[in-house]
Amino acid sequence: MQPFVSAGGITVHALAFTLNLPRGLIGSSTGELVGQSVHPAAASTHLPAFITAPGETDWLMIAMGMFLLLFVLAVGILYLRLHALPDRLAHNKVQLEVTCVLGLLAMFTHMHIFWIAGLLLALIDIPDVITPIKRIAGATEKIADRAKVEREELGERPSGPVIEPRNSAAA
Repeated sequence: MQPFVSAGGITVHALAFTLNLPRGLIGSSTGELVGQSVHPAAASTHLPAFITAPGETDWLMIAMGMFLLLFVLAVGILYLRLHALPDRLAHNKVQLEVTCVLGLLAMFTHMHIFWIAGLLLALIDIPDVITPIKRIAGATEKIADRAKVEREELGERPSGPVIEPRNSAAA
């Protein structure tokens, strides 16, 4: 008995063996299953719009692929914008560098506690104490320079130890 080949390339006998069909159901001349007829609505023209004919372009797959690509891109942009939120909140603040470092640590270590710490640090307004101290130091140096020039003009010797102001060009 020779196996018959169907249109899909699968032998009818192999198909019958796979389905555990008895030998009497296999026709000897045509290779089709005896007693099985094709339903008239099996190859209907009333198929859903997303089913395409063989060899035609599957527009639904192309649309879903483009949607998936745009969705992944949008989620990535949203993630990066959310990740940079503490940096943007602390933009003109004293703690900007610390917040940026915490954001980088959170990104590279995948530990969310660093991002939360950076966000909390960005939301807190830390008072700027360095700028007034620098202004006080600069004003003190100017006063010391002025006092030194006045003493040199008068020819007086300092009574205590001489504190030399530092030169801004040397620093």
